[in-house]
Amino acid sequence: MSDSLADLSAVEIARRVRRGETSAGQLVQAHLERIAAVEGRAPATGPYTPRPGDDERVHAYISLQAERALARAAEIDAAVARGEDPGPLAGVPLSVKDIFCVAGTASTAASKMLESYVAPYTATPVARLEAAGAIVLGKVNLDEYTFGSSSESSAFQPSSRNPWDCTRVPGGSSGGSAAAVAAGESALSLGTDTAGSIRQPAAFCGVVGVKPTYGRVSRYGLIAFGSSLDCPGPLARNARDAALMLNHMAGADPRDATAVTVPVPDYTAGLGEGVRGLRIGLSPDYFRIRYPDPETGEVRDQDLPDEMTGPIWAAAEVLRQAGAEIVENVPMPNTHLAVPAYFVISRVEAASNLHRFDGVKYGYRTRRPVDDLWSLIRQSRGEAFGLQPKLRILMGMYVSGAQYAKQYYQRALQVRTLIRRDFEAALDPRGAWRCDALLTPTTPTPAFKVGAVYGDSVLMQYADLLTVPANHSGSPGLSAPCGLSAEGLPLGLQLLGRDWEEATLLRIAATYEALTAGAAWRGVRPAVLRKGVLP
Repeated sequence: MSDSLADLSAVEIARRVRRGETSAGQLVQAHLERIAAVEGRAPATGPYTPRPGDDERVHAYISLQAERALARAAEIDAAVARGEDPGPLAGVPLSVKDIFCVAGTASTAASKMLESYVAPYTATPVARLEAAGAIVLGKVNLDEYTFGSSSESSAFQPSSRNPWDCTRVPGGSSGGSAAAVAAGESALSLGTDTAGSIRQPAAFCGVVGVKPTYGRVSRYGLIAFGSSLDCPGPLARNARDAALMLNHMAGADPRDATAVTVPVPDYTAGLGEGVRGLRIGLSPDYFRIRYPDPETGEVRDQDLPDEMTGPIWAAAEVLRQAGAEIVENVPMPNTHLAVPAYFVISRVEAASNLHRFDGVKYGYRTRRPVDDLWSLIRQSRGEAFGLQPKLRILMGMYVSGAQYAKQYYQRALQVRTLIRRDFEAALDPRGAWRCDALLTPTTPTPAFKVGAVYGDSVLMQYADLLTVPANHSGSPGLSAPCGLSAEGLPLGLQLLGRDWEEATLLRIAATYEALTAGAAWRGVRPAVLRKGVLP
């Protein structure tokens, strides 16, 4: 097995392919071999029958497009042979969260409703990455319609597992993306972040995940969850790879009115500039959580455990010694309101977006006899939607009803404004704190066990407590590895910044990577890649 090729960075892959040192075909084949080794069974969307050993494999993919990938690799190799430049991402294997449309491929959103839907067009972020030379290997699993924080709610089982410990979740909803990158099943992956769905799985799986500023990357071709919250973004094994990927995703799109016309910088250009002179803030509001007790409903405050906060203080000290100014006690007082507000806003938007799936225009249609159109719609939705879409439709319709909209929805929108003001105050260059970025834990805990939280929508949502504020504010965020837990599970640090300044976050992350390159924990590989696991 070509293990070394499957473990190369995206930057190194593109360099080798463009120079003709390694063929794109060899790289695709090496990654297909890695996929076969760690998946354990061919990806499928049919009925699931458990097999021995399923709980020891990653199951990142829903579908593979091997022939398509090999054909594209042949085109790239031919271009290199002719002396042409095949693009800055030439030959880089890419996995795509199956919430994006890719022409000619099944685009399912991990839902039975769309299991037979073949997209007639390609989402803008995917098209741009392919135009830069990236090769789509296949679609990766997720929570159904991205509704979840563990990837367990997918209609297509077995759900994705964490490559560091296959008894644990990879996070969600971009769990398949994070797992694929961590396990070497693709060098890059395209995910989406609605409440932390890139950053949380990135932390759980020990990779880098970036949520760009809302509007920085086009949402055209993305099957929407919360239209005011969804952000496509990259997952990669290091900051430079993520920066290179974002270079070729971002930018205005005439097909998406929410994609902004703000110029896109070269995100790789300043990665080596260091952090001297930057002001990096620490907020006590990100070192504790406020949550409802699952037994009594009483709201409780709890400090995060030292295991989660210790690496953040250590990272702050590393950055301080590199010349950054660490600003402590930055107030972010409305952070604890982010999850309740998200519960309301996201459900209203989800219910609205799910109305298009009715069994009439496209997607699943019941085979049972029905008497009228309404019966057809009701029966089709009842059979094809999983529990999470049904819960979101019901809650979304409830809190947006005329008698409750002012009590719930309007109040949630007001809270969103307060959260936005917290970010503006902390990051204002002329304000009291003048932070260039905030440094926080990404998650309250390491990856939890499969089944430990699934089924409790409230408890599951609080896995996103530290990430969802940035979705409300529209601000960019990044998660990067910062150590291992006592059980050997990845821990993530989060960087939050000003609008359109993803480059600053990537620069800080790259500096931290360089300064901790010799740390012992960086030499530890995921369990599925350790000696004796791969054949």
